[in-house]
Amino acid sequence: MFELLGITPQALYSQLLVGLINGSFYALLSLGLAVIFGMLNIINFTHGAQYMLGAFLAWIGLTQLGPWLGSPDFSLNYWAALIVVPLLVGALGIVIERTMLRHLYKLDHLYGLLLTFGIALIIEGLFRQWHGSSGKSYDIPEVLRGAINLGFMYLPKYRAWVIVASLTVCFATWFVIERTKLGSYLRAGTENPRLVQAFGINVPLMITLTYGFGVALAGFAGVLAAPIFTVSPQMGADLIIVVFAVVVIGGMGSILGSIVTGLALGLVEGLTKVFYPEASAVVVFVIMSIVLLVRPAGLFGREK
Repeated sequence: MFELLGITPQALYSQLLVGLINGSFYALLSLGLAVIFGMLNIINFTHGAQYMLGAFLAWIGLTQLGPWLGSPDFSLNYWAALIVVPLLVGALGIVIERTMLRHLYKLDHLYGLLLTFGIALIIEGLFRQWHGSSGKSYDIPEVLRGAINLGFMYLPKYRAWVIVASLTVCFATWFVIERTKLGSYLRAGTENPRLVQAFGINVPLMITLTYGFGVALAGFAGVLAAPIFTVSPQMGADLIIVVFAVVVIGGMGSILGSIVTGLALGLVEGLTKVFYPEASAVVVFVIMSIVLLVRPAGLFGREK
């Protein structure tokens, strides 16, 4: 049937794979936004810059750290970067929350949006001044090079790893927030912080760590993305608008909505590139417009 449309099965499978990879990043990044908004009521426009920061820190650790330390043979291991970089990006997020964002919690969402948008511009501007606009990348780890023969197509090992790692982190986060006592404390702390504090729980610290975790998810996504996409100062700005659309479609603050919608929209985008390539850049926003008209709270959001 696809041959009648001038489409080969290999082209279809290839675009579905690309869509699934993009959907994994959409899910991971929108999850971080949903965690921050759902727990802190902050629209974190810095998320794209923090994603870019994670990719740059990974590139620096794997390619530049040795020369900077005077030991050209030294470099940060990729697997270590998956742990160290999110911790560093999350620590920066904690500093931002402690020094700036905590003063805006009782104000309108617009103030948090404007502040985080300004921080994003500062971070992106600093990296553009230091690095320029050209892109960089680093090699895929040796164990993840090559491809797996699935019979109908070859699946690159690294892309398979990205999908598995992203989904594992996404659903583990959903489980912790929705199915554990810690998650119940987090949800209760946003709805009635005084009551939670009465039980001896440090709500301000919990909020700070929640923001740091949401930011760390962006850093983790940046490490995964660096061997696939070009590492450049504008890589976060190119992606964050689509990710915000994913969050709006899934429902602001909905953890499961962000994961499912991110994956689904990645696949829809991939199929659109096969059947109608001209619409692939706008299909997500068309879907967002339709969803907002039919269900303003999003597919998984709660109507107020």
